[in-house]
Amino acid sequence: MVAKLTDVAELAGVSPTTVSRVINNKGYLSEKTKEKVHTAMRQLGYKPNNLARGLQGKSSKLIGLIFPKISNVFYAEIIEHLEHILFYHGYKVIICNSQNESQKEREYLEMLAANQVDGIISSSHNLDIKDYEQVEAPIVAFDRNLAPHIPVVSSDNFEGGRMAAFALQKVGCNNIIMFTGNDNSNSTTGLRRQGFNAVLPQAKVFNIPSDYSAIRKEMEIKTVLNNEKPHGIFASDDMTAILTMKIAEDLGLNIPQDLKIVGYDGTQFVENYFPQLATIKQPIKEIAELLVDVLLSKIEGHPVQESYILPISLLTGKSL
Repeated sequence: MVAKLTDVAELAGVSPTTVSRVINNKGYLSEKTKEKVHTAMRQLGYKPNNLARGLQGKSSKLIGLIFPKISNVFYAEIIEHLEHILFYHGYKVIICNSQNESQKEREYLEMLAANQVDGIISSSHNLDIKDYEQVEAPIVAFDRNLAPHIPVVSSDNFEGGRMAAFALQKVGCNNIIMFTGNDNSNSTTGLRRQGFNAVLPQAKVFNIPSDYSAIRKEMEIKTVLNNEKPHGIFASDDMTAILTMKIAEDLGLNIPQDLKIVGYDGTQFVENYFPQLATIKQPIKEIAELLVDVLLSKIEGHPVQESYILPISLLTGKSL
């Protein structure tokens, strides 16, 4: 049974008017009252129906996009493709920048559900599975396992890690290391690490968390280069690879004579402005097209697969 506003009021121990005021953010309400209402809404899976009167059963023609950091050049590029493709199909997008904060992600998810979006594409990964399972709108995940019934579209991250390791081996590197983020073993960077270690099981892997400041990242990378003196480095994203190249050159290392580097993503930005970087290229436009195709199939009630994995390729640059 679908929860009603009165159910929320009863569970929260407040009046229906108070629930309505919390939902519409009207008048003064204590933070304690707001939290009680939001907690009751989450427990009941209640979604405020903001557009119901206006839509009268019609499609909103809105798609929600939840991404962890839209300033990231990779996410920015895929969002641009998604917006363009969805607009062609008659949909407008609501872009939600969760910034890896679970509370922001939860509130964006509730907002999208409240506004009756026709579907959601999410690449965020902060919430418990139950939060996504309570959303009625069709959802497709990019690179993240959000819930058992939500299909996932990704590139072949494991093979990408293998490909990078083989590429560094092929050019004669001996002491090869990897720079990765702080994601868990089921994440994209975790899979890249697994692929890398499948080829080089003894290779050292150094975590450079994505939430580190630029200065902290530079300090960490410089320390590793000075201590380990690697011949080859696989960075799990291109921005870390580019930063590593800069630091190596500041230390007087010649690339690729002294140090060879392979990145990951292969965005248009990198191809245009850092063509010297060798990188594992994800088929970004094809990923966006597939995400939209799968989501539209779900919206139309057609069966879809549990997962879709697209092939990657190696862009050989002067850093290899």
